Amino acid sequence: MVHSAIGTRHEQRGQPCQDYGNYRFEEPYLIGAISDGAGSAKHSDIGSQMAVESALETLTKIFRREFSQVPTHAAIEQVAPDIFEQMLDDVLCTLHQEALISGYKLRDLGCTLLAFVATPHWVAAMQIGDGLMMLRAHADAPYQLLFKPDKGEFINETIFITTPDASHYMSVCVESVESPFLCAATDGLERVAVRLQDWEPFAPFFRPFEDCLTKLPTPTEQHTYLKTFLESARLNAKTDDDKTMLVCLYSQQSEEP
Repeated sequence: MVHSAIGTRHEQRGQPCQDYGNYRFEEPYLIGAISDGAGSAKHSDIGSQMAVESALETLTKIFRREFSQVPTHAAIEQVAPDIFEQMLDDVLCTLHQEALISGYKLRDLGCTLLAFVATPHWVAAMQIGDGLMMLRAHADAPYQLLFKPDKGEFINETIFITTPDASHYMSVCVESVESPFLCAATDGLERVAVRLQDWEPFAPFFRPFEDCLTKLPTPTEQHTYLKTFLESARLNAKTDDDKTMLVCLYSQQSEEP
């Protein structure tokens, strides 16, 4: 399930939500991505949506074309950096074309990008910029943050995919899992989801969403739960930023997300 909610700061200023997230299920691959538009970029709401959809399209094509069978953990670990590098090239090409057609500057479309490909047995992920990607590899495992968010020297500074040589700042990892629970979120949720002093995931934050996916019977009910949380006054009192969450869980019984 995935949802984006506008922050109260943007709402008060009459600005659009600059976050975006989406996913595709191409059995047995669950492919997801989220993006947070740069506050300083004029059209980052467009950039974030185009970055996510382009990333999903490229990753879907790669796994359809290159892998007749699901690769092993060892095999995907070798090729994951190249796969995500190709994905980033395609995303930037899409943004360059949009800038050219619409008369924007590339930096007007600036945004972060977090993307992953998950199976019941491994997760391959990448991140450029801030935000968080949290994994629980199996039912008895602790919650773990895959990447420490990329923060600059100043408050609210980070790397965007439109930053020159952005690929040099890309973090990639491949984790062995067993029916994983995975959550990706933009930085509007960092202060409530992790301890900022050591970037340790706050388990009581994530556990209700894992329970939601196991106990609520329909995707509509699950999405309503997430939407209600992200748009709640209680959460908005703690963060005025846009917020996106993408949450998924593979069932051990059916191996379906």
